[in-house]
Amino acid sequence: MNTTTPDSDTADTLLAVFDRQLRENALADGPGATVERVGDVVRQVGPGHVWNGVLWSALTATSADAEIAAQVRHFASLGNEFEWKLYDHDRPADLGERLRAAGFDAEPAETVMVARVADLPHDVEPAEGITLRPVTDAAGVDLMTYVHDRAFDNDSTRVRERLLAQFAEAPETVTAVVAMAGALPVSAARMDFHPGTEFASLWGGGTLPEWRGKGIYRALIVYRTRVAAERGYRYLQVDASDQSRPILRRLGFVPLTVTTPYIRRP
Repeated sequence: MNTTTPDSDTADTLLAVFDRQLRENALADGPGATVERVGDVVRQVGPGHVWNGVLWSALTATSADAEIAAQVRHFASLGNEFEWKLYDHDRPADLGERLRAAGFDAEPAETVMVARVADLPHDVEPAEGITLRPVTDAAGVDLMTYVHDRAFDNDSTRVRERLLAQFAEAPETVTAVVAMAGALPVSAARMDFHPGTEFASLWGGGTLPEWRGKGIYRALIVYRTRVAAERGYRYLQVDASDQSRPILRRLGFVPLTVTTPYIRRP
């Protein structure tokens, strides 16, 4: 397995493509979402289940504080919690400190990793006794939220609402899968497609604690890789936790940068 950057796709080149396609020129990521370009900021807004936040910015030491304040006022006027998705290469270099000073809370950092679909394995089968079930309806979404609530110890209500809206209104933008041990859902994940780009992105890969270490997470990545290949996407992207990063490295994903969610609550 090739664990270096694929072919001529150097890490710097991949990062530039990622920034351009998924951040600076981002499209809305689902039903009800709107992407707005205001000055040197690209943001997404929407009601309810929609992710609200800043996707990209081109700020300077001179302009940053005023722009942060403008975004805080804008999202406060909507009554929305929002995320400033900061990347280590964003400028100015002290943007994270400025966000904290403006009342944002930093959540755990994740590593942005990318792999070329053609370089990933496509034929890994799940462990014995595990079957992979495609998610296409509300019953499947309920199985996913069962897993996520227990794997991540949080409330998956917004994730459930988002997935139901995607399957109902924009099914071409998402695929999802649940790993079943008999009648028990033990792992689940989804993949978002970004039409007009070369990227599909992996989200929500979670496994019940007692079922970890059995290769199920890896099988879910391979399942989604096959789907991405069938749909003609060139790259897979994932925001990797410390737990998933070693698995992704072994499969062939390359780390590009680190992202930290900064959350501002109304």
